[in-house]
Amino acid sequence: MSLGTGAARLLRSRRLMRAPIWIYKARAGAVLGSRLLMLEHIGRKSGARRYVVLEVIDHPAPDRYVVASGFGAKAQWFRNIQVHPQVRVYTGSRAPAAATARVLTQDEADRALAAYISRHPRAWAGFKGVLEKTLGRPITETNTPLPMVELRLG
Repeated sequence: MSLGTGAARLLRSRRLMRAPIWIYKARAGAVLGSRLLMLEHIGRKSGARRYVVLEVIDHPAPDRYVVASGFGAKAQWFRNIQVHPQVRVYTGSRAPAAATARVLTQDEADRALAAYISRHPRAWAGFKGVLEKTLGRPITETNTPLPMVELRLG
């Protein structure tokens, strides 16, 4: 089993992936660093509050964050924000902030990915294979199949 396959399998572990949610709910998210945030979104069918912890791809302004959907357009949180774009964002140990989610255009996603790769080449080298396993296709810097979302606070 390759490293990418093993890591992709870990990402599918619901218990492991949900553990950071309790850290954010306890207002202790600062221990996870500034490259992660928790997104509270509303289920498109259930109307229930849902939570997911995501890596921050970019933080271009104090009121904006860019995150990627590592499971592509089929990720539940990604599908939910398209129906209910009003979300809440938890960063560090701060109280949650209201935000609006917007799916980036292809050009915006390509630029965000290129900037991320430039800033974090080692992280990308390790993570690219994992994302390719979860998406089931290669990730390219142009026409990236990795959906990106801007979270605008306020």
